Amino acid sequence: MPRDTQPAEINTGWTRAEAEAIYNQPFVDLLFQAQTVHRAHFDPNKIQMSRLLSVKTGGCPEDCSYCSQSARNGSALSASKLMEVERVIAEARKAKAAGATRYCMGAAWRSPKERDMPAIEAMVRGVRKLGMETCMTLGMLDDSQVLRLKDAGLDYYNHNIDTSEAFYPKIITTRSFADRIDTLSRVREAGISVCSGGIVGMGETAGDRIDMLVALATLPEHPESVPINMLIPIADTPLANAAPVDPLDFVRVIALGRILMPKSHMRLSAGRTGMSDEMQALCFFAGANSLFMGDTLLTAANPGEDRDRKLFDRLGLQPQALQDSTDIGA
Repeated sequence: MPRDTQPAEINTGWTRAEAEAIYNQPFVDLLFQAQTVHRAHFDPNKIQMSRLLSVKTGGCPEDCSYCSQSARNGSALSASKLMEVERVIAEARKAKAAGATRYCMGAAWRSPKERDMPAIEAMVRGVRKLGMETCMTLGMLDDSQVLRLKDAGLDYYNHNIDTSEAFYPKIITTRSFADRIDTLSRVREAGISVCSGGIVGMGETAGDRIDMLVALATLPEHPESVPINMLIPIADTPLANAAPVDPLDFVRVIALGRILMPKSHMRLSAGRTGMSDEMQALCFFAGANSLFMGDTLLTAANPGEDRDRKLFDRLGLQPQALQDSTDIGA
């Protein structure tokens, strides 16, 4: 058994060797350790529910190999303009009525343009007035943009590192791994909570998956949310023919993330349409305690609310109530 991990320990000094030893445990031992850590910090039968909306779709100048929104990938997806603020607020209102406590808004940009910032700030303020947590994913940010988002009341900023630093250049060449870390640092320094994770199934090795999680777990502070995506191969993208991920390998990633980052919400993100109920149940047991609800994630399919509700009923899971709600919309 790898080194004893005390339930209350928050460690930002994990080594690669420690993480690898945890990951390579017998499967049952790994899940037992992950569930023990999970129960020390969370109600094991509660799931945080988020809703994700694409507020600006397609036409992105980046060359991310997995993405249908890249203008470089030959996808048939057409670019759209930034959505109107009132439409975004209306969609957020529907999401809240359906049980979401966090509303995430994503735009297919390398970074926001000055002309778009007032509308983005208005979206944040409008969603907060509904009593929901707010999250944005807008690409890279400069210092001024981060401060404006903070002043607007943004709760979370999502900026995934995607994979290991070594494998990263095989997936993206238009920005560096260091660019990603720099943006996360700006967000953290401004006092905005960090949401950052990655994608499994792009041709990376188990070592790359371990390195990705170690990179997140050795940031000065752990991300508050860690979304783990299972690649959805999309036609006309470079990864359209990527081999499927072994389900148990994916569960190992969730378990390792839970152990390395005990207080972070581990989120099952893209790819749930390709997961059986049994695979999702194992992920929940391994420490996943957050997911995106609704039938669409940006441009990809997601299980509908009826399927999630039936699965929750079978497993005895309940949506997590919004914590510290008195601070939202103040």
